[in-house]
Amino acid sequence: MNSPVRIVEVGPRDGLQNEKAIVPATVKIELIRRLIQSGLKSVEVTSFVSPKWVPQMADNTEVLTAVLKEYSANPQLSFPVLTPNVKGMESAIEAGAKEVAIFAAASESFSQKNINCSIAESLQRFEPLMQMAIDHNIKVRGYVSCIVQCPYEGEVSPQATANVTKALHDLGCYEVSLGDTVGAGNPSSISRAIEACAAYVPVAQLAGHYHDTGLQAIANIRASLDLGVRVFDSSVAGLGGCPYAPGAAGNVATEKVLALMNELGFETGVDALALKACAEWIRGQIQLVKQGNLR
Repeated sequence: MNSPVRIVEVGPRDGLQNEKAIVPATVKIELIRRLIQSGLKSVEVTSFVSPKWVPQMADNTEVLTAVLKEYSANPQLSFPVLTPNVKGMESAIEAGAKEVAIFAAASESFSQKNINCSIAESLQRFEPLMQMAIDHNIKVRGYVSCIVQCPYEGEVSPQATANVTKALHDLGCYEVSLGDTVGAGNPSSISRAIEACAAYVPVAQLAGHYHDTGLQAIANIRASLDLGVRVFDSSVAGLGGCPYAPGAAGNVATEKVLALMNELGFETGVDALALKACAEWIRGQIQLVKQGNLR
């Protein structure tokens, strides 16, 4: 039970992407700095997507290059960026990315709504991207959306989730994060999904990414720990959501995840007081942005 847990902080990307008011790059960079200072070692910093679809991430190159310049001397830190396609991968490589993330859905309807193609087509599109990653010595992390329920077609079977998880692993993802995108999962459904995935991918290469819409995220993390999962995505101050998942609340708050790990005796290397201060700071910054007092 005392084995280390790695928290992957997704606030700067998944947390902020759903904010309609544009958060300045300087604030994003300072947020990442404060997260690192709290002891977090994996921070997803931005997304290389079209600014037409996600205007919040239009400053992706500015943010990533600034962060890499500041922390290039520390090999213990990782700064993954989301790259949904080859064009995004090319931009990420140009900006100096050392780790990227790709995503597929366990639901056909969500795949169509989110990236305008079928699951099979999305996986085919990742093949040249994976070759680019190999050529440039870049690590690739995978995401699976809607692992237990889809906002458009309802329940998603554990086998459907396992199939996509296996496909991403087979493509070369070193780790696959299982996303309860709409926050409809409970310990039972999450456990079934993990068990199905573990039949194809070692549990050590699985992560949990649970939204807290149904206030079950912490219970789902407990269930995942029982099955051997030791990596969890979370967002400082519970920021986030998904623009293509109506009703999805933010990711589970990093502060909540840290409190659970401390309670259970899992080592994370994160300072609770520093993280709490960071959460309060970013809430204040976002409020200033919404009021038009910060640009």
